[in-house]
Amino acid sequence: MQTHIIKALFISLILAASAVKAQQVKPYNVLVILTDDQRFNTIRALGNKEIYTPNLDQLVKGGTTFTQAHIMGSLGGAVCAPSRAMLLTGRSVFKVHQDGGNIPPNEKTFPELFRENGYRTFSTGKWHSDLQSFNRSFASGDNIFFGGMHQEKAGGHWKPRLNHYDPEGQYKNGFQADKFSSICYADAAINFLNQPQDTPFLMYVAFTAPHDPRTPPEEFLSLYDKDKISLPGNFMPRHPFNNGELTVRDEQLLPVPRNPDSVKQEIAKYYAMITEVDHEIGRIMEALRKTGQIDHTIIVLAGDNGLAVGQHGLLGKQNLYDHSMRVPLIFSGPGIPVNKQTDALCYLTDVFPTLCKISNLPLPETVNGRPLNDAFTKNKFAGRDRLFLTYSNLQRAIIKDNKKLILYNVDGDHPVQLFDLSKDPLEINNLAGHKNQQQTVRSLTTLLGNEMRAYGDFCDLSKDNWGYPGSLKWKDAFLINP
Repeated sequence: MQTHIIKALFISLILAASAVKAQQVKPYNVLVILTDDQRFNTIRALGNKEIYTPNLDQLVKGGTTFTQAHIMGSLGGAVCAPSRAMLLTGRSVFKVHQDGGNIPPNEKTFPELFRENGYRTFSTGKWHSDLQSFNRSFASGDNIFFGGMHQEKAGGHWKPRLNHYDPEGQYKNGFQADKFSSICYADAAINFLNQPQDTPFLMYVAFTAPHDPRTPPEEFLSLYDKDKISLPGNFMPRHPFNNGELTVRDEQLLPVPRNPDSVKQEIAKYYAMITEVDHEIGRIMEALRKTGQIDHTIIVLAGDNGLAVGQHGLLGKQNLYDHSMRVPLIFSGPGIPVNKQTDALCYLTDVFPTLCKISNLPLPETVNGRPLNDAFTKNKFAGRDRLFLTYSNLQRAIIKDNKKLILYNVDGDHPVQLFDLSKDPLEINNLAGHKNQQQTVRSLTTLLGNEMRAYGDFCDLSKDNWGYPGSLKWKDAFLINP
């Protein structure tokens, strides 16, 4: 009898231990939040004391922030399309198709991979690629926007044109919502979170703000007095030379030369749009808490590209300056150090492999990004030792050892800029013409040429006009990698 009791106790202990172990290894949920046109320095907790972002501040304090996260660039003015495709696929700029407009079946998105591994995948908000890749990635969704921006003439953010999830992938029955875009997306996310979750989920919430038209609700705009907004330290009435994109749509939102008061008003509206998005992110976070899922959810917050809004005489993102290429990137959740910041260089393409490593999922061979997980376990994370940046056939840049070289190819002209980012983070003082910097210019130019070849660039610095004179047309951009 005693032997049977001992055996029964032993079996009970094994079963209890197995249950604890099973609970411990239960996969984490994943929530990825993406904002539209939000540059890196628009979060109060990261040093901008003129903006109000209480919910993003909580993510910064409760997680690890990569303060030197960058996008890689684009072939055309719709920078967000390739940026989002690179985030979703982990592939570099010349390896996404149709400048991000198409994701073929043989190149998995991270939601698609998670879906194949038992996750319930859900999406709301902006999708700037093809319909088929959306339905491969997500088993459900709601309040989905297919396109680049909410055109003001069609209702803008106040009456966004959205879609319910279509299992057939046709999406022919769009509807016009009667709420501000960010509210629509947060509502859909909250409705999903309130459903029973019997399997781990991956939710992708892609806001369309603060992208213009910048028409924030009055309750958020009233927080900002343009007379109390600081003019950027690198404000210029006009860009000092033709960068090849001075007449693109974004640059026509204000007249040239830029008026300081008009720029400050635009910044006020930009900040108000970010505060509005922050408010909706807070609603989603509260739903995570109320449903008891926040302690078991990995949260990623990122921007798809930055924006000038008056810096260097520019308004848009069709340039390679820091304000347009650097974005917020925050990881928060179980196993992620709290209130940690790292200035290691990285790309948005690195999110995919990082999530795979956290979730113990196999990394597809098509992914080019590098995992950032060592930043969560080591005091010093090295990151990448250089960054390659590109725009159309007009601009190329390299960053290494706090030096940044930007080369231009505009109608036969080839301006050169060299900035020491450690002393000149606003990129004001061009050192390219200084005699004592010529070796740096030469070595970085050589490195840039090597990076262009390594990434499969269609331009070549060794050829006249990089082998591609004039300006790359949109229809031609689609042929670079169809």
